[in-house]
Amino acid sequence: MNDLGISATHLLLLGGSGEARHIAAALAEKDAMRVTASLLYPARVHPDLPVPTRFGGFGGDDGFRTFLAEQGIGAVLDATHPFSTRIAARTARICHELSLPHARLLRPEWVPEPGDNWHFARDEAAASTMLLPGQKVFATTGQASLKALVQDNLAEFKVRKLTDRAPSRQYRNVEFIRGQGPFSVEQEIATFTRLSIDVLVAKNSGGSVSRTKLDAARALGLPVILIDRPAQPKANLLPDVTAALNWVDGL
Repeated sequence: MNDLGISATHLLLLGGSGEARHIAAALAEKDAMRVTASLLYPARVHPDLPVPTRFGGFGGDDGFRTFLAEQGIGAVLDATHPFSTRIAARTARICHELSLPHARLLRPEWVPEPGDNWHFARDEAAASTMLLPGQKVFATTGQASLKALVQDNLAEFKVRKLTDRAPSRQYRNVEFIRGQGPFSVEQEIATFTRLSIDVLVAKNSGGSVSRTKLDAARALGLPVILIDRPAQPKANLLPDVTAALNWVDGL
């Protein structure tokens, strides 16, 4: 029993990563475990999960505590994006307060391979200073942190967006490119070639699915600027889907 007085038979899966989809698919086959997934964004961004799914935030710390209690959550598996550290920190802290079993799936960072020309930046603002005027930059860092990368920069940016929704903000030096992955190496090579890209800027998210853009950059001899991961909250860290499912089996 945890501090909410319930056992770990109802799992909250915080999604947002590709691994979360695989975890949800595997857990959907387990009759003994009730699973609820939570995604920040609606289904038009994330493919449907094979378990009951809610969308949106929880309404801060108090809202998260209320949700855990009202839904009878007995354990929390955080499979959000490696850069979703604010959500991860809150989840770890509140689960610790309530003595709820909690783990975070955090896939390993990418490491350079022979032929890679990688440079590292602590954040988007630092990456911006590494770009040259007139360079054509393909940025996959997301719209939330785009301002720090492109504002007052004389480079030209191509930014991939996942939906047809108009960007929340327009920039004079940014062209948004509609695209929904996963993309093959060949597709990324074709995109970079068509757009005459000079440099790729990406977050060091890790994982095999989105690494194709890095492989494409290597094939074309393009430099890559990788944004370092922010500091991670203290938690029980799991490196992959297999480890996450083993953790669930042990609840």
